[in-house]
Amino acid sequence: MPPRRPRPTSTVRLDAEGIAKVVGDLEARVLEVIWGGPRESSARAVHEAVKRDHDVALLTVVTVLNKLVAKHFLARKKVDGVFHYRATLTREAFLAQASRQIVEGILALGPDAMAASFIDVLAEQHPDTLAELSALVDRRRREQKAR
Repeated sequence: MPPRRPRPTSTVRLDAEGIAKVVGDLEARVLEVIWGGPRESSARAVHEAVKRDHDVALLTVVTVLNKLVAKHFLARKKVDGVFHYRATLTREAFLAQASRQIVEGILALGPDAMAASFIDVLAEQHPDTLAELSALVDRRRREQKAR
């Protein structure tokens, strides 16, 4: 059986910050540490990094690491009797996958309303991005015509 692809939760927490919108707060902290550190990290190293900004027990971090392994966001292997963890997706790949999943869910509300809302919010919060969006739409249209 092929390895399972990790998928962020289908729940989006709009009041959370960053990737904590689609994973738990501590899961987000742990993932950020993993992505920002060496290719592989021990639980103790992850705990040391997380506890700089968040008071948390080592056992709690180990539990979160193992949950992230079960969700296929992390992989682990034993090195000299100690588990080392590594990300199965880059931060960018995670964000792309989570963003796509969120958009697919929102489109279920109706593509016309979603598109209009997206453009309105983008114009208000990131007006410079509208030109990039327009260019992307034009490129996708050309690709569809070429097929």
